[in-house]
Amino acid sequence: MLIYFFRAAVKFLQESNRANGTQSISGAKYFYGWRMVLVAFCVDFVAVGFFFYSYGVFFKAIAEDFGGSRLGIAFGLTVTNIVGAIAAPYVGRALDKYPLKRVMGVGAIFMAVGFLGLSFVRNPMEFYLVLGIFVGFGASSMGSLATSKLVANWFDRRRGTALGIAAAGVSLSGVIMPYISAELINNYGWREGFLVYGLFTLLVVLPMVLRFVVSRPEDIGMRPDGAMPIVVNPDAELPQQKPRLAMKDVFREHNFWVIVLTFSLIFCCMGATLTHMIPRLTDNGYTLVQASLVMSLCAGFGVSGKLSFGWLGDRLSLRKVMSIVIVMQFAGQLLMYLSVDLVVFAIGASFFGYGVGGVVPMHGATVGKTFGRERFGAILGLMRPAMLPIQILGVPFAGWIYDVTGSYANAFEAFLCIYILAAIALSFYRQPHINVR
Repeated sequence: MLIYFFRAAVKFLQESNRANGTQSISGAKYFYGWRMVLVAFCVDFVAVGFFFYSYGVFFKAIAEDFGGSRLGIAFGLTVTNIVGAIAAPYVGRALDKYPLKRVMGVGAIFMAVGFLGLSFVRNPMEFYLVLGIFVGFGASSMGSLATSKLVANWFDRRRGTALGIAAAGVSLSGVIMPYISAELINNYGWREGFLVYGLFTLLVVLPMVLRFVVSRPEDIGMRPDGAMPIVVNPDAELPQQKPRLAMKDVFREHNFWVIVLTFSLIFCCMGATLTHMIPRLTDNGYTLVQASLVMSLCAGFGVSGKLSFGWLGDRLSLRKVMSIVIVMQFAGQLLMYLSVDLVVFAIGASFFGYGVGGVVPMHGATVGKTFGRERFGAILGLMRPAMLPIQILGVPFAGWIYDVTGSYANAFEAFLCIYILAAIALSFYRQPHINVR
């Protein structure tokens, strides 16, 4: 049913392209860019949604098997992020240099082996090793870094909208997978849950990547957005191109560090909130299934957030759209902090989820508009380790606070302050005037 829905969506967007007077160079009946968006949607559903949205559901079950420390299990997600960040610059360069299906295919294999490996681990050390070696590298190679690069290659004018649709796969996974994960854990166990995820990745996602991914529209005679070819008069003088920023100068670029600081602060709060949301609810007497439904509600609003913020990103200034993202997340966090009543908490989770929906598409759209698509993968890859020191603090910090105080309250008071710092950092973003070579 999901595939039929998105086939209809792709057909609608293709008709929209033709209505706007755009078509491919090759004269094909439709523009393949929307097919790439569908592929990116499905890959994100698994690469990001399966693990990161489900991790909170598995959290307490794994902790009970491995000694009960929430800091220890939270550290597992930190290990995954560290390895992913270390690999990101190399993955980003590979995405710019090699066919995307090869890089994403390798990532899918690592991700599948990682899920299968988690079903067999017997102690925390094995758990960390599997997360680091397989899941961390796999998620970096086939996840949002790769899918954002794929979509950015195929779109320019409508990049924000396309990234929003693709990234909705993460949130839709968050709608579906927490409940499925809870049922798997309750009926079979957390190891069996990861076994199912591994087989699905290996048997469904990997073949889809190898079959459908096309790196660039130019590879099959098309252009970004399905635009007509530019007809150049050989006798006419070509316009002077503005000098473009070289990769060696990226670290000196003001906007690079503004983007890094703003998004690392937001990711710090997001990761902790999503990971500890279900444990927070079950600590207050709600069942695992009830808590998973709140997580699904949060993710459901994330779907609408990704679509609407992606659309807004093509029409409003990046700073205005990101300001709305921060306000929505802050409002949601505040409601969840003020009350443990299930209804109030669910309303807060909805606001928060809507704001979460804007982060991934706006991150890609901001990098694309600021630096261009040719070095998109490399620059996005460079940002991962630059963001790492701040981004990874949230999840273990909240786990440590709980272990010490028996409550998450102090941790989420700190996160409310961090959102204010993110808004201040965002105010320093400057409209770019140069592109990256």
